[in-house]
Amino acid sequence: MMAHILAQPAFCLMLTLLVFALGQWLFERSGRHPLLNPVAFAILVLIALLSALNLPYDHYFEGAQVIHMLLGPATVALAVPLYQQRAHLRRLWWPIGLAIVASVLISYLSAVQITRWLAMPAEVGQSLALKSVTVPVAMGISERIEAVVSLTIVFVVITGNLGSIIGSGVLQKLGVRDPKVMGLALGATSHGQGAARAFQLHPESGAFAGLAMALTAIAASVVMPLIHNWIVL
Repeated sequence: MMAHILAQPAFCLMLTLLVFALGQWLFERSGRHPLLNPVAFAILVLIALLSALNLPYDHYFEGAQVIHMLLGPATVALAVPLYQQRAHLRRLWWPIGLAIVASVLISYLSAVQITRWLAMPAEVGQSLALKSVTVPVAMGISERIEAVVSLTIVFVVITGNLGSIIGSGVLQKLGVRDPKVMGLALGATSHGQGAARAFQLHPESGAFAGLAMALTAIAASVVMPLIHNWIVL
């Protein structure tokens, strides 16, 4: 009976939703403590459950892929709060654009240089360079800059989780109080998970995090392949 239940694709979907709901409940009960981030909680618990139940990842993804399909629409939905902050965006478009381009350049060049210092394969550096780009866009860029897609996804997920857990605390320690700046920093470095954390802090932070995530994806799509071609040549 148990084997029959595990074989059903819907089981993996329900398991994912239940684990995330549990993580969200614990997050709220803890007073929204960043260490109990529901996404990070769900990832760790699902890894443990899949190992304990001996469920292969391919089978799990087949059942839960509807969540993956909703990633695109969820990203596009960030345009709603962004539209509500359009007056601020028109006034701040120049410093925002400059900050995003600087963020992409620093992310790429630092990742490549660090892997060179550590004598790691070039593909690792290219994959690490995409750590702050949202998953769907990072996967597309990785093919153009000779990165490893699977490794890119790992770096993106780790970065998103770390940013959502410690990002706001680090920024506050540095004296950042403006919700717009907080949101831009979280969205530019931690993409969707950073944006989710920003919405928990302040609606304005969430709007600017969504903007930063979108602009980072656009800038990375243009800038990173150009820099890669220049370095290779």
